[in-house]
Amino acid sequence: MSTDVLTRRPAVRGLLAENGPLAALVALAVVLSLLSGDFLSVTNLLNVGVQAAVTAILAFGSTFVIITGGIDLSVGAVAALSAIVLAWTSTSAGVPWPVATLVALVAGLACGLVNAALITYGKLPPFIATLAMLGVARGLALVVSQGSPIAMPDAVSHLGDTIGGYLPVPVLVMIIMGVITAVVLNRTYPGRAMYAIGGNEEAARLSGIKVNRQKLITYALSGAFAATAGVVLASRLASAQPQAASGYELDAIAAVVIGGASLSGGKGRALGTLVGALILAVLRNGLNLLSVSAFWQQVVIGVVIALAVLIDTLRRRGSA
Repeated sequence: MSTDVLTRRPAVRGLLAENGPLAALVALAVVLSLLSGDFLSVTNLLNVGVQAAVTAILAFGSTFVIITGGIDLSVGAVAALSAIVLAWTSTSAGVPWPVATLVALVAGLACGLVNAALITYGKLPPFIATLAMLGVARGLALVVSQGSPIAMPDAVSHLGDTIGGYLPVPVLVMIIMGVITAVVLNRTYPGRAMYAIGGNEEAARLSGIKVNRQKLITYALSGAFAATAGVVLASRLASAQPQAASGYELDAIAAVVIGGASLSGGKGRALGTLVGALILAVLRNGLNLLSVSAFWQQVVIGVVIALAVLIDTLRRRGSA
């Protein structure tokens, strides 16, 4: 066997590993377009983008955490709490909506910092710390709202509109948050530190990286992204609902893993996360077009998530 062939095989495997999620998305779109004539319509494709927006924004924040080898189960509850904070402060408290929006983002960021403090200084496992925050944030959302939806300010509700009749604002926000994620991961010191911590936390510490400080930044970003997702979701619903985004944390984690990130840390990309969120949205949309029962949809999506984790496990064993 020639040397060229031997050197080409690892390159091909690397190319497939990097672009596998994108190839899966294209294949899924082709299959659904053959099964349903409505799938490729402009209206439906825009609907897919809107459906993917909230999950993608949550997933971008989760990407930071998963790259460091952590996990954040609280993003759905933090999104709901942040939306409630915005709606309550702008209506009941009479705060101008720009200030209320800033307060909502700060609330999400604060939840992320509490998660990080429990993990870094309280030495709690990320699973337990963020699970506790899930309960606290969801409970606070119910307390503040008294269990009832709160109307959003009209100016904020326009986030659910479209620009020029074609570009949905949630999709635009999703793209902006994706670009921010890519810049943080590829162009900043915290981004490089996230990869180092996920690859080997002790080695990162010995190399001079302040691991605790970087984890504070990481979970704070996750909380801020969750708050943004909560505002976008509430704008679509025209009200902040205390039970909104329930279960979205699992979709966010699934999107990150499907997009090629490793649950063991050290690996992940903004583009991969976006593709993972689109795969989930396209799959749900296609199953709806094919009139598949919602119960069976959960089964199919569960299988997809299991396969993504299995592929990640096999990939890590192969690299080892």
